[in-house]
Amino acid sequence: MLGRILSSAQAGLLLVIICLGALLTLFAGSHADRVSGEMVNNFLNSYTLIQTLTDASFFAIMAVGATIVIISGGIDLSVGSIYALAGVTTAMVLRTQGLDGSSGAVTGLVISVGVGLLCGVVNGLMVVGLGVHPFIITLGTMWVLRGIAFVSSNAESIGLPHALTAIAKAPLGLAESLYPVPTLVMIAVTVAGSIYLQRTVMGRHVFAIGGNPEASRFSGLRLGRIQVGVFVISGLTAGIAAFMGASFYGSASCVDATGYELYVIASAVVGGASLSGARAAPSTRCSGRC
Repeated sequence: MLGRILSSAQAGLLLVIICLGALLTLFAGSHADRVSGEMVNNFLNSYTLIQTLTDASFFAIMAVGATIVIISGGIDLSVGSIYALAGVTTAMVLRTQGLDGSSGAVTGLVISVGVGLLCGVVNGLMVVGLGVHPFIITLGTMWVLRGIAFVSSNAESIGLPHALTAIAKAPLGLAESLYPVPTLVMIAVTVAGSIYLQRTVMGRHVFAIGGNPEASRFSGLRLGRIQVGVFVISGLTAGIAAFMGASFYGSASCVDATGYELYVIASAVVGGASLSGARAAPSTRCSGRC
């Protein structure tokens, strides 16, 4: 078991990350902490590490949905545009209605997630209904959705109510300028995605259609419904990421998450998903129980 883990691609990547972290720690230098006065490393400290996790959390959340799409044999290039459209729509509605406080936060979450779900449904229905490869469909919706965000916002950055920023930047008892909420949301979404793939029948169906769609069809699986479902999940994670990102930075614009598609897909592949479908990291791989 240990030999199998050490020989995996993930072990090699982890070794690269550890070596890179060691080099950065060694050559980063140090500075005096403004609170305690103690010397701390410029890289290996809580502020840098949490900020790094925060910056990565927004596209890592979307990578969970992208992983499920890729395992099913598809791909979603529109996640960055869904992120932008969900964030812009949320900001515009909250500004128009003048919502703030807890009602504004709940409404913002519902709108952002709702836009993400709607975009996922559109992607899934077009893939299934038109019979065109997901690469082509989502490449088109990537531009269309970002264009809608551009036109509807007049290419302006729209501020969000303070209540949303207060939630995203809640210190949760940590020191000043440490904001763990995006990282905690990323972990929660990752755990939920892992449970979905490992412990649910629907997750096993995703592996099945990614491995052999024809055999899955003859087995009685409804391929269309499953394909739509994986794009809905991808849209859902993009909506969650958009809510957290816009809330954290306090504004939303049509250029948000530009280029995130590559980060998201790369994150999914580095995490073990195969672009040929039906394969994931050892912890989520289908083991004969599909």
